[in-house]
Amino acid sequence: MSASKKQGIKKVVLAYSGGLDTSVIVPWLKENYGCEVICYCADVGQGEDLSGLEEKALKSGASKLIIEDLTEELASDYLVPMMKAGAIYERKYLLGTSAARPLIAKRLVDIAHAEGADAIAHGATGKGNDQVRFELTVMALDPRLKIIAPWREWEIRSREDAIAYAAAHHVPVTATKKSIYSRDANLWHLSHEGGLLEDPWNEPDEAMYQISSSPEAAPEQPVYLEIEFESGNPVSLNGEKLSPAKMIAALNKVGGAHGIGRVDLVENRLVGMKSHGVYETPGGTILMAAHQELEMLVIDHQTMQFKDLVALKYAELIYNGLWFTPLREALEAFVDSTQGPVTGIVKLKLYKGNIIVAGRKSPFSLYREDFATFGQEDVYDQSDAEGFIHLFGLTLKVRALNGLPVSGMNMPKPDYSRFKRD
Repeated sequence: MSASKKQGIKKVVLAYSGGLDTSVIVPWLKENYGCEVICYCADVGQGEDLSGLEEKALKSGASKLIIEDLTEELASDYLVPMMKAGAIYERKYLLGTSAARPLIAKRLVDIAHAEGADAIAHGATGKGNDQVRFELTVMALDPRLKIIAPWREWEIRSREDAIAYAAAHHVPVTATKKSIYSRDANLWHLSHEGGLLEDPWNEPDEAMYQISSSPEAAPEQPVYLEIEFESGNPVSLNGEKLSPAKMIAALNKVGGAHGIGRVDLVENRLVGMKSHGVYETPGGTILMAAHQELEMLVIDHQTMQFKDLVALKYAELIYNGLWFTPLREALEAFVDSTQGPVTGIVKLKLYKGNIIVAGRKSPFSLYREDFATFGQEDVYDQSDAEGFIHLFGLTLKVRALNGLPVSGMNMPKPDYSRFKRD
């Protein structure tokens, strides 16, 4: 950022965790931009003790620290819509980090407005996806706000550099041994990158996992769960009414104990490189499985097929930081239009890492035993199938009559000689 632009920034709202990087960012912003720094910390269910964070932020040079509990908003306005869409990135990833970033960035914008700030800063590196998610959200909600990404500007390149900078600027940093893994936690999941995972041939170390048991160590007896939905929204667990956040937390506990929700994935980052990560998402995995089973009971064939296509695009938008876009809102409107009949109860059995469907029921079920029974002729006349098969296979019959091979890869070359001019 040019010197003139730096001089125009008076007040910055910083996404703050209290870790080494964001602690160092506070004095760095003041030194390089000459601005006031307001720190913002969002509680999205990461399970960290946030007491003492205010004192640390103030000692680092911030003018104030704002802490908010966003767990219920995250669950109801981001995780549940994502679950209803069936959004899964690259076949495995349930988008835990991706879903939380737009909410945090939205609140950064809100606080910038309330505090009269003219810029927002974040501690995301220049190699990852989070920088895109934070900055696209700010651009979508208020493009007048400047965005400062220190990792793309400063000379700090290592943990040792950051510790030295903190010491020189009297920033209180607890001298703790750095984990070999880079982790991100929230209500929905816990992610792990780095360390042994840098080589995708390595099997993850069991000691790495923090919220889920291994299937081998899971209880010998299964546990049964009944999850009730109303118009696609989860409303009760084993008959107990729970808010979305409390239900996810409860499912995390029971699912983690039974080894549910571990994912090992080599994924394509938006910035162009592949990365290897391991995710623990016990509650989300259970909730997604239950919701999908109920949809299979109540949604018609054509709508289900198209909804599966929507799920792929929905997941891509979230992963790429495009939550606040007209397309995602339009896709959510479509998803919501399909969810009216997704009302009922799904019974699941959890056993050593497996989710086994034990039953499902809904007042809007499209399954009719009298229609499906082979012995009934009143609704389904088996002789009708002959004409249907003839029509359904007509293109196959025409190809065969024309002497064409079954595989399109082995098509004979056309004879263009008859088109040549004399």
